[in-house]
Amino acid sequence: MYYLLLFIRLRRKNMEKYENHFSIKHWAEDDRPREKLRLKGKIALSDAELLAILLGSGNRTESAVELAKHILKKAGDNLIELSRLGIPDLMEFKGVGEAKAITIIAAMELGKRRNEAEVLVKEKISNSRDAFEIFRSSMGDQPYESFWIILLNKANKVLRKCSISEGGVSGTVVDPKKIFKIALDHHASSIILGHNHPSGNINPSEADQKITKKIRDAGMMLDVAVLDHLIIGDDKYYSFADEGTL
Repeated sequence: MYYLLLFIRLRRKNMEKYENHFSIKHWAEDDRPREKLRLKGKIALSDAELLAILLGSGNRTESAVELAKHILKKAGDNLIELSRLGIPDLMEFKGVGEAKAITIIAAMELGKRRNEAEVLVKEKISNSRDAFEIFRSSMGDQPYESFWIILLNKANKVLRKCSISEGGVSGTVVDPKKIFKIALDHHASSIILGHNHPSGNINPSEADQKITKKIRDAGMMLDVAVLDHLIIGDDKYYSFADEGTL
């Protein structure tokens, strides 16, 4: 019995040392993500440290920061790829339950909506980059292909952004009649088309070129100008107008 109790005490001490090594609460105050944010500001934190704050804790072998680095590594250290991970994907990591997975997904969605709200304040489209920023918030991290339009007035100010269709990973069906019904209902003077390529390849396919020409020609007949068509791929885009292929 004596040796059994001694073994239990030694094992408990070893576990405490082991857990202390991985626990953020035993780090220097300047290195703890929450305290670091409070003392130095949010800009001083890495992506992993910000993610660690959302996680709150790690697991038996990793601190929250180490777990966050592990998760980011799976996403290629890319926040767009991280935003594509679902609840089951995140729960594959030891120490991430459903609650933590939902917290991460909610935070990523808030970031996306904040970006969209900030861009729409500009209201006016001056170039393809302005249109890209509006489209990216809706399509940049989608695992399937979707088609959107931006409606503009005569001064190129944004009236609204509308979803036209959603498809699979390799394509979506686009109905020009639906596009121009929406445009005419909202008294739009011009529109900008946009869709994403989940593969990240922004080169237009033959189908992309055909539908662009079809919608452009229809717009000319209805006196609703098609100013551009953007293909979104992660954090980059292809502009038919910029490339002179509209």
